[in-house]
Amino acid sequence: MRRITLAISLLLGSSLLTLVNVNSSPSSILREISFEDHFIEMISSNSANIDKDLPNRDVLAFGIKGYLKLQDEGKLPKGKPLTVIDFTLPSTEKRMWVIDMEEGKFLHHGVVSHGRNSGDLIAERFSNVSSSYMSSLGFYLTGETYQGKHGYSLRLDGLEQGFNDKARERAIVIHGADYAREQFIKQTGRLGRSLGCPALPEELAKEVIDLIKDQSLLFIFGKDSSYLSKSKFLNA
Repeated sequence: MRRITLAISLLLGSSLLTLVNVNSSPSSILREISFEDHFIEMISSNSANIDKDLPNRDVLAFGIKGYLKLQDEGKLPKGKPLTVIDFTLPSTEKRMWVIDMEEGKFLHHGVVSHGRNSGDLIAERFSNVSSSYMSSLGFYLTGETYQGKHGYSLRLDGLEQGFNDKARERAIVIHGADYAREQFIKQTGRLGRSLGCPALPEELAKEVIDLIKDQSLLFIFGKDSSYLSKSKFLNA
């Protein structure tokens, strides 16, 4: 089937979603346009606090691009949310969003920890290597839940070779932690750091994990020129 290039404007303004290749069937095109309409409608209804509550427009666009790519390939179950973590923001800010892609609304917005060797206040270094104690960038599928040393936790499978595909081997999971609570920020001026896991406030971990478990998409973004230039998701 002939392939076409569809350019979608995410915010009817300065930020344009990176070009996405889709099969030229009407259902595929209408599905993508429908997603955009959901976000435009959601953004319009929240225009009073858009800068405070929305992720960076380009980061959100990257996340949507990966989401649509996996759905187009039949690798992402319908109805699953998209989770976006923006590690260009300091750990004192709420830099994790869980988004209902069917309704175009946020299900969760909160703080999340990065790896101790990735940086202090901001994550600046990233690794896919075991015992690096750094965060890894890119797209993940969430896996199964389990009870571990941090309690109720969620396994992750990295989808990007060389960037995060060692996540399960490294035991990079989503879990709750005392050091990931906002109260920790008041004591130290930053959130506590993990061994590479995106750790959540202990009291919110179960709620968030249950929202995103079982094959939903997680996108972790950070300032890294190698990832930006080599990611097969962002440069499809």
